[in-house]
Amino acid sequence: MSATPYSRDFPVSWEELHRNSRALSWRLLELGPWKGIIAITRGGLVPAAILAREMDIRLIDTICISSYSSSDSDADSDGDKAQGQLQLIKAAAGDGEGMLLVDDLVDTGKTAKYVRELLPKAHFATVYAKPSGKPLVDTFITEVSQDTWIRFPWDMEYSFSTPLADRK
Repeated sequence: MSATPYSRDFPVSWEELHRNSRALSWRLLELGPWKGIIAITRGGLVPAAILAREMDIRLIDTICISSYSSSDSDADSDGDKAQGQLQLIKAAAGDGEGMLLVDDLVDTGKTAKYVRELLPKAHFATVYAKPSGKPLVDTFITEVSQDTWIRFPWDMEYSFSTPLADRK
């Protein structure tokens, strides 16, 4: 596998993800009312659950798309997976009218473009946005640089962290 395009690491704690998802719900409440939420699996499931609670939304659907390779041979030395071909596993009904389309992150925009074509009338909201994907999202909370790998809490274990100054 070629060298990773990520030179920065951005670990996100459960508390930080919850706080940012609540902030996203504040913004979205002003834009509603909403019929329901469509979570992009798997990353959008946790933010969607938080939004559903905070916004008192009971209708939750999923659109299931695989965009990262599931093969361990495609992972780099840190276990980060290479982005591969998009595969629609489960669609959501309709064109998205009145629905919130939720994901944890918009990165390159590849998945975002795809779901926008499937659900053109949905309001697309993410917690984190990178410059390449940001124009495809209607609402987001935190922008991070394109060269940053976001480590979500469901992907991490607690362990020692080398100080930045000591890293080569």
